[in-house]
Amino acid sequence: MRADLIPDALWKRVAPLLPPVPERGRRYPGRLRAPDRAALAGVMCVLRTGVAWRDVPAETVGCSGITAWRRLRDWTEAGAWPRLHAALLTELRRANSLDLDDCAIDGSHVRALKRGDHVGPSPVDRARPGSEHHLIVDRHGTPLAVTLTGGNRHDVTQLLPLLDAVPPIRGLRGRPHRKPRRRYADRGQDFDKYRRLLWKRGIKPLIARRGVAHGSGLGKVRWVVERSFAWLRQFKRLRIRYERRAALHQGLLELARSIMCCATSTPRSATIS
Repeated sequence: MRADLIPDALWKRVAPLLPPVPERGRRYPGRLRAPDRAALAGVMCVLRTGVAWRDVPAETVGCSGITAWRRLRDWTEAGAWPRLHAALLTELRRANSLDLDDCAIDGSHVRALKRGDHVGPSPVDRARPGSEHHLIVDRHGTPLAVTLTGGNRHDVTQLLPLLDAVPPIRGLRGRPHRKPRRRYADRGQDFDKYRRLLWKRGIKPLIARRGVAHGSGLGKVRWVVERSFAWLRQFKRLRIRYERRAALHQGLLELARSIMCCATSTPRSATIS
């Protein structure tokens, strides 16, 4: 197995969160189960390189691509990735590496080559089938939540769902932190209705106005979400949606989000390698 696919720091955090391995019966022992770390290496191979599941090099990774796909399905259904992300955010807050007073929200379209849930005609790709990734980050660009919708869904429809998807972040004495004080967004989310909804939640909306010349100054804070999307696109499997099942693509998104958080738990870097 390639050690660079699953660093020890990542595996130590993931291993306790995976479902327990089922016991093998004596009468029907069957084939030996591939190690979880090898299966996760297969998932990481697909996520980073974008290779098809059937083309995963079993002799290098340690398991077949089909085994990695099944293990990803099981781990996603078990909710391993949200628990991993919550644990990493707790570590970051304990190390004072999170700035949760300010957050930025944006969306990014990807082409969907297969039909399935959360696929719709993309308004930026000549109505071809597509999906959209919606991301909320803190002031440093650390991803707090990510969602998947059809390509025809407006960004503003995910404003409140993204805020609700942010987990309670512990790590310091007192109540868990979950609600930012200020929220930044571009002109695409300039709707007075949602401004009022944010004010009711105690969040100050800082959204550029449509029809106003550029130069509002919000880009000095909001640019980090664009950089986080660039980090996500380093995972080649996320550039185009190949998975028919929306849950599997969401699982890959959440795994990539956790890897970004794991990278920022060490000295902060602008790239993920």
